Formats: sequence, structure tokens, C-alpha cells
Amino acid sequence: MRIRVLGSAAGGGFPQWNCNCPNCDGIRKGTIKATRRTQSSIAVTGDNVNWILFNASPDILTQFINFPELQPARAIRDTAVRSIVLMDAQIDHTTGLFMLREGKTPLNIYCTDMVHEDLTQGNPIFKILDHFCGVNWHRISTAAGNSFEAIGVPHIRITAVPLTSKAPPYSPHRHDPHEGDNLGVQLEDVRSGKKVFYAPGLGAIEPHIVPFMEKADCLLVDGTCWTNDEMITLGISQKQSLDMGHLPQSGEGGMIETLRPLQAARKILIHINNTNPILREDSDERRVLERENIEVACDGMDFTL
Repeated sequence: MRIRVLGSAAGGGFPQWNCNCPNCDGIRKGTIKATRRTQSSIAVTGDNVNWILFNASPDILTQFINFPELQPARAIRDTAVRSIVLMDAQIDHTTGLFMLREGKTPLNIYCTDMVHEDLTQGNPIFKILDHFCGVNWHRISTAAGNSFEAIGVPHIRITAVPLTSKAPPYSPHRHDPHEGDNLGVQLEDVRSGKKVFYAPGLGAIEPHIVPFMEKADCLLVDGTCWTNDEMITLGISQKQSLDMGHLPQSGEGGMIETLRPLQAARKILIHINNTNPILREDSDERRVLERENIEVACDGMDFTL
């Protein structure tokens, strides 16, 4: 199983277009040691030919250009992406679907009932795509023990893990959370048994999640904010990290403390907000992660299990 990080930033990317926080201002001016990032998405393959796209970022065209393997050029119109899995209905994870509209065959899209509802009602992307390439919707069940293999991509078994979170701000049930609003996934190579737990929106370590994290050979999890009050302290927002459905890295019960006892060979943070000091490669916060053997995802990170 091979995983390619197409984008590693949270919504808005890094730098964010309208943000002048110390990170965004610093990278524009070249006064900090950091790397630009597009909005989060990964691609996974079991045969190095056919790929599953997890989330469709608004930056998807740039991500495809930066990863030519997704365009093998076997025909006048071609792509190596055979299926798409949506973890939620957030704008930064679904807007890229509009950029995939030119195909002649419907997109194979996997998502839960709740995400399907949001993408046909609150933000009717699926209805719009019906006027172009169309959508073959495949329902993801959140029932315990259910798993599936995505169309066209052999050797990868996917198990959906429901996460407590909120639906997007546009959703008709924004303030009435339902199971299936947000997912983590276990990705298993059926040949080797190697497992990845991928959860870019992880707001709480619930009991049913723990076994998936304990069994994972690689953890690719939420790295949005360093502290719970990060956005408030910077004067950017009145929302805490947990209010947005993201477990901060530091503090009691934070992601660092959660990851510390786990035996995964690799522990990687993804979906990193532009305000997070771990984006600065020489920061004290980055050194804390290094001591904990926790990596920070970057665009283009590529590894095989």
C-alpha cells in the first residue's frame, strides 16, 4: 500500500489568501523557515496504477500537476483515479469535485448518508455534477465491522470509523450532529495486513476509535491546531479548536498525549491550520514533536507500507 499526501493544510491552505498571522505573513516575506501547503487530501494505491482519492480539495488541479502519476496519459482523456472517498462534506474537502466534471463516465464517489444529504441539499454539488459527468454514489455504512474495496483499486480494504463532529456550516443539520457527518478510515493492505488509520478531522478520542489507532502501523491524524485557543489568542476567531471538531496537539488529553503510548511505526499530523506554529520548521513546537517521534505532513510526502 502506497500513500501520497497531495495536500497537508487545513481549509484555506498555507499561506491563507487573506491571513496575516505570523506564519502567513512570515512565509510571504521569507522571514520564517516553512513550506507552502495546499488543502488536505491523500491518494492511496495497492498496485501503483489505480488510485483512490480521499477528499477533493479546492487545490486539486495543482495537486494533480504536482503528482503526474495521476495522469498516465493512456488515452486522449485519462486519469488514474478510479474512486473517490469523502470523509465529510466540508467545502475544503469537496469543492475539487467541480474540477473533475469533464469526464465521460460518472465519478465513483463513496460517502455516508449524511454527507450525501449535504451534497444534494445544503450544497448540491452532486446535482450540479449530474449536468456534466454525473455521480455513481456508493453508500458508506458506519455500522461496526463493515468494510469495502473501492471500485477499480485492488488490495485495499477500507473500514469507515464514525467520528464525533459537526456538519459543515451550510448544512441543514449543522447544530444537530448525526453519525456519518465525519469519518476516519482504516486502510488495510489485504496482502500484507499493514494498516493506516487516517482521520484529518479528529475532535475526540472515543472508545470505539482506540482499537483502530492501536492496531495501525501508521497514524495519519488531525494536526489542525497546537492549542485549543490558538485562533482566539491570535484574534482571528472566537472558536476554540475543539469547537471546530479538531483535537489540539498540546495540553492534557491532546493529540501528543494520545499518540505517545501507541506503537505505530509512523505518527504523522495532517490537516495543519495556517496558524499552527508547527509549520515553522525551527520552532520550539516542532522540536517537541521531534522528541515525540511525531512527523508533520507536507505536500508530496510519499510512503509505502
